[in-house]
Amino acid sequence: MFDIVVSPGLVGGRLSIDFVNELGSSSGFSWEELLRFLLVTRIISSERSAQLLALPQNDPQSAGVLLGKSQRLHSSLHEIFGTLLHKEALSRNSIEPVNEVLRITEGHDELLLRNGKWGLEFVAREGGLDWLLAAIARSAAELIAEGPSARLRVCSNPSCGLFFYDNSRTRRRRWCSMSRCGNRHKVAAFSRRHSTSQG
Repeated sequence: MFDIVVSPGLVGGRLSIDFVNELGSSSGFSWEELLRFLLVTRIISSERSAQLLALPQNDPQSAGVLLGKSQRLHSSLHEIFGTLLHKEALSRNSIEPVNEVLRITEGHDELLLRNGKWGLEFVAREGGLDWLLAAIARSAAELIAEGPSARLRVCSNPSCGLFFYDNSRTRRRRWCSMSRCGNRHKVAAFSRRHSTSQG
């Protein structure tokens, strides 16, 4: 499965959710921002990231195609997650960018030894760049396949808006993370109660 959170800043619980959260509500992210996400989530190594950083100068067409595909996938996932939250039917058009990546990126999962630790990684059959999006598309497909029962949520903090997958035992998680929004809410609620009782 592709949904292991590898960074304390990632709160989504699923790779596709973190893809949407980390690259913002707009799909106008840059090549560097895409590479940063791929590096933080360990889709690419730091060596591969350094190689890909120069791709827009060395092969602008390939970089542009991949960035465009990434932005379409991001936009589509943002729409899909909103639709799932409202328990509405998904359109074929919103699903197409996910399927586009899934079709092109044939390959397999493989256990690979890196730095003395075994890890599950996707190994693409083809050597093109589309494989960079394969794990994200697969993660999204698994979430979409859950349908209305998917435990996708949005943070209860109205100024946050981050999505997350609710793995809690009670299925009543409200915050993207306690440290980011939950504790702030509790402190603010305590302050309101305390100031009311003082007045």
